[in-house]
Parts: sequence; C-alpha cells; structure tokens
Amino acid sequence: MTDTSSYLVCNTCGTQHPTAERTALTTCFICDDPRQYTPPSGQSFTTLSALRSAGDGRHNGFGPFIKDDPRFTHIVTKPKFAIGQRAILIRTPKGNVLWDCITYIDDDTVTRIKEMGGIQAMVISHPHFYSTHLEWAERFGCRVYLAREDQKWLARRDEERQVFLDAVETRVEINGEDTGVRVIKLGGHFPGSLVLLYDGHLFTADTLMMTPAGRANWTVDALGRPRERPKGVNTFSFLWSIPNMIPLSADEIARMWGILKNYDFKSAHGLFEGADIVDENIKARVLESMQIQIRAMGYGGHALLEETL
Repeated sequence: MTDTSSYLVCNTCGTQHPTAERTALTTCFICDDPRQYTPPSGQSFTTLSALRSAGDGRHNGFGPFIKDDPRFTHIVTKPKFAIGQRAILIRTPKGNVLWDCITYIDDDTVTRIKEMGGIQAMVISHPHFYSTHLEWAERFGCRVYLAREDQKWLARRDEERQVFLDAVETRVEINGEDTGVRVIKLGGHFPGSLVLLYDGHLFTADTLMMTPAGRANWTVDALGRPRERPKGVNTFSFLWSIPNMIPLSADEIARMWGILKNYDFKSAHGLFEGADIVDENIKARVLESMQIQIRAMGYGGHALLEETL
C-alpha cells in the first residue's frame, strides 16, 4: 500500500501531488496558473510526513464562529501553512458536511472530528482548496463533491471518492436523506467555483471575496457614538485572480448575480478565520458590491446597475 504521507505537497498552495520523487516534480501546475502565484523564493515542496514531524507545534485549531450556533466549527492550521484557508464542519441532523479542505491532517484532527460525529460528505469550493482532500476522504470514508468544470485541476484522482457536479444547484444527501445543504455553482474565479448555503448561512470561500471594508465595524464612531455604514463602501470583490488582483468582467459578475439572487441568506462566511458577517441585509450588500465594482471599472451603463432587491 502506498504511503501517501510521502507525496509531495506544494508549500505555496498546499496541493498534494501523487509522487514522492522530488526529481519528478519541480513545479506546481496550480501555482503556474495566473490565478495563483509563485513566491520570490521560487517553488518548493514538503510532505505531510515532514509537516507532522517538524517539531514546530503544528496543529489544527477548532472553534465556533457564529454566535450561539454550535452547528458550525471552523478548522484552521496553526502555524499557518500555504494559503491559510479554513475548513468548516457543518453539523446537520442527517450527518456532517465539511466545506472546503485544508492540507494539514493528523491523528489528533481525525480523533477530534470523530468525536464530533465524523464527516459524511465533503464539498470543495474551487481548485486552490483541493489540497489533500483525498487524505481526508479516505480517513473519514466519505465522498467529495467537486465542480465538473474544474476537474482538470485535480492532481490526484479517485473515481470512488470524487463526485463531479453538473447542476447549478446540488442538494447534498447522506444515506439518501437530504441534509438541507445546498451547493450553488456561481463560477467566476474558476468556471465551477461553488458557494454553500445552509439554513440561511452562505459560505463563500473566495467566490465572493470578503473585503476589509466589508468586515469593518461601522456601528460606532471613535467616541463610541452610533453611526451608519458609509455609502459606497463595498463588502465583497469579485476577482478572477485574488493574489494577482485581476478582476472578473462586468458581464461575468452580472451572470453570477443572476444565479445568487434566487437565494436568501442572512450571513456570509469567507475563506479566512474572522471573515464572517451576520447581517439581515447581507444579500443587498452583495448586489451593492457588484454594482460598486462594475461602476468603478467604467461600465456606468451596465444593466446590473439597475438591479434592486
């Protein structure tokens, strides 16, 4: 049986490649794509085995992030590795769904999650977070839902574990029962970029990239007095390449809205720890952000600017 812990893992994006031979893999095809990047130091690789034995106290931290709602737990590797995204465990009455995936996994992580009921299904938003998803799927005996449009970005394949989604909306079922989890294919960042909706909570990864202005505290001024959020301040940006700051086209943003406007949600949760906004008006803030970006790109006559809720 192959020891996959010796497979090479990209230090920049966290993707696991199906070889332990360093001379056979000198570049990461995920990072060669202009939606990712190569650091000034160049491309380099490690392994899960090396990360586990590094002696730097690396571990996965667990924590709640929606007040008074224990159904949601994010999982974050500390110290940060690669992109630094979080995975989110969603507990439903029918079973647990893991949204997105992080590279680092060890026995302590598996034990902790099994104590919480395990993982019965995984959904990954886009190729930058494919990471070590087959390691996770094998440890928990579950399947992984991925967009069919993006399968060329898979470094490892497993016909039994990987399920490719074709529809704009997919209902996640566990043992034939509907969990209430909805996977929505918006595209944009990648052709198959996904978001996940459960009980009014929208998990956006970087399909909708939450901005610092979006997370800002506009409720009070410097003297602690109540204030309103300034007009014209965005909450999200819509990018083809996040690290290289290449925006999506106005028409692509409008196409995404044409799908998302059919759903209601009361909060949004992005790819990083702390990227959480609970606001009954969050859907309006998505539309406002799209209109701000389209107007700033010079499309003052675009039809999306006339959209309202």
